[in-house]
Amino acid sequence: MQIDVPSIVEGYAQGYFLMADESGNDLDWYSSRERTLIPLDERFRYPRSLQRVLNQNRFTIAVNRDFKSVVDGCADRETTWISEELKQVYWALHQAGWAHSFETWQGNQLAGGILGIVIRGAFIGESMFFQIPDGSKVAMVKLVERLRERNFVLFDAQMTNPHLERFGSHVINNRSYRDLLRQALDRDCSLE
Repeated sequence: MQIDVPSIVEGYAQGYFLMADESGNDLDWYSSRERTLIPLDERFRYPRSLQRVLNQNRFTIAVNRDFKSVVDGCADRETTWISEELKQVYWALHQAGWAHSFETWQGNQLAGGILGIVIRGAFIGESMFFQIPDGSKVAMVKLVERLRERNFVLFDAQMTNPHLERFGSHVINNRSYRDLLRQALDRDCSLE
């Protein structure tokens, strides 16, 4: 399969995202009238119980230590939009420096992670997973801290769910999203 990395990055930079259908056969571009963002300001929040977990320092953080395992972990669910073809796309994007895994580890065991695409000042979250309880939640908090430190403009979570709402996620319309995305593309940021 020939993967055109520059065209894929351009698609994301224009506000589209890739998904396979439930059968895992048809990979296509999607857009949405609304986008879910994880706030990078004071609106970001998390449950108090998670603060206790953070204080215990049970997890260490890594970027791209085991990218393929994070992709596999994100795809390992009953219904998934991450087909085998999309895994290959993520790997090509990773090798080209666009796709990243933000990971939590407990000793030598991968605890959880977040898969995303970084284009300048935008972190476009594709999926997250955990193997150890609280692994993905700690990854979320630590990722937001990293994005703030590195002056990212936006953390796009694409679609809302109750889990993301616990972190203060909010929905914006497509026009507002594209305005923020343009601002993000004007900023030179790095996750690593």
